[in-house]
Amino acid sequence: MGGCIMKPAIANAYRLIFFGGSMIARMGILCVSALLILLIYGQAKLSAEENGITLHYTSGGSAAAIAAAGFNLADVQYVEQLNALPPGMKGLIWLDESSGVTPRFIAKVKPFIGNPKLFGFRLCDEPDITGKYHSPAVSPAALKAEADWIKANVPGAVTFVTLMDMGSFEAPHFMNTFNPANTGIDFFGLDPYPVRGKVFDLDFIDRTVEAAVAAGIPLNKIVPVFQAFGGGNWRTYTGGVRDVYKLPTPDQANQIFARWATYAPNPAFDFAYAWGSQNGDTKLGSTSPEALSLRAAFKAHNTAHSR
Repeated sequence: MGGCIMKPAIANAYRLIFFGGSMIARMGILCVSALLILLIYGQAKLSAEENGITLHYTSGGSAAAIAAAGFNLADVQYVEQLNALPPGMKGLIWLDESSGVTPRFIAKVKPFIGNPKLFGFRLCDEPDITGKYHSPAVSPAALKAEADWIKANVPGAVTFVTLMDMGSFEAPHFMNTFNPANTGIDFFGLDPYPVRGKVFDLDFIDRTVEAAVAAGIPLNKIVPVFQAFGGGNWRTYTGGVRDVYKLPTPDQANQIFARWATYAPNPAFDFAYAWGSQNGDTKLGSTSPEALSLRAAFKAHNTAHSR
């Protein structure tokens, strides 16, 4: 082969083709080609998940700005944005679709088919199976229809959602909501934000991961969502009492990275929430001294755990 190294999956395919001599030699060329294409696509997907490479995603921000902080997976909505990404950066497409395979869903997905810069699709954010907190209620069947359509029509693209914690700070739970078995979705983001006005509780990460695993989400399907915001008008509850989020210090961010690494040392990707400011908060893309210091901590993390 002139020094060419054959991928294991392709090499195995050739062994299958030549095993048995003339009988298999009479197999149609189209059947052999289909087998090789299937194996190549499967190998590409495995390499993203299993070879220790982690992509780093953040929502919002220009490609140039986030690349300077070590991010290599961009938040994208349009094909023009995807095509403009710099070399080495992939796009995760924000669909905001949770109603199943509607004409609108298909119209949003189709333009990205075959694009080499595509990583996958973020279907929606924190779907609510009850409809109590986010309306309308979202069914696992609707998300499964979307994930199945993408798998059938966009080979190699992954599907992703962030999950809503249906419990509390003290007792997270995801039981009877969404998991790989009832949705077919590839990856699930968990967002236990531990830096608050009243506490800095890393054990919140432990409680959240344990609750997700109990609800049928394997560790290798979990995407860590790192807190990268604070202040503003966001409110939450800690111990049943109203509380606020605080921007992590670099030391707190490093502790968050380390705690998450005990569960997901090499995730397919991780997620820094977020780059762009919302609701008056301070985030990674802000220009305050505190945000710039936090950004430096994320850059150190990203460049130590990427390509």
